[in-house]
Amino acid sequence: MARTLPATVTPVRLWHWRRNPLRRRSDVIEGWIIAVGWILAVVCAVLAGVTAARVTDAASAARASQVHTATAVVTDGTPAPAGDGKYGDWQVRATVRWTDPDGSVHTGQAVVPAGASAGTRVPVWADRAGHVVGAPVSATAATVQAALTGILVGPLVGAAVWAVGKGIRVRLVRRRLAEWDEEWKKTGPRWGNLSGGRG
Repeated sequence: MARTLPATVTPVRLWHWRRNPLRRRSDVIEGWIIAVGWILAVVCAVLAGVTAARVTDAASAARASQVHTATAVVTDGTPAPAGDGKYGDWQVRATVRWTDPDGSVHTGQAVVPAGASAGTRVPVWADRAGHVVGAPVSATAATVQAALTGILVGPLVGAAVWAVGKGIRVRLVRRRLAEWDEEWKKTGPRWGNLSGGRG
């Protein structure tokens, strides 16, 4: 008949707070530092991640609100593509001109198809000052960027808070060891006398 072994139960390690004649005040303090450190690390990580995501999303929205599309006209012809278009040589920079809805005329450098003749209409993005700028990111890309920023920032902040708590614990342990060393300097010689000089 096979023997069944009793299931092992892993006890919850709350020894910092357990009543014990050997427990010191520093043990209780260390227990609180561990508990508060982990709680703060998690809370700060979540808050930092959410805040970073919101700030990134707001920055993307602000940039998108400051630019607009316009239909520009190429002012000078552009050279034909130099190659077969495999390396991006099918686009060149050229001077373009466009008119805003308020009637103001602007000129600037924009990326246009190679070989575009003068008078070719091309879409451009412009800011409020009338400068050609890159297209803003799409709403989906802005959401992904905000989420990735939050995912990156949150754990970094949490790890930093946890490291501060760990540093405090290390100092506390060093202090405790120094106190034990001092106590042993006082008690150690007595142990040697009790063992007849053999301990």
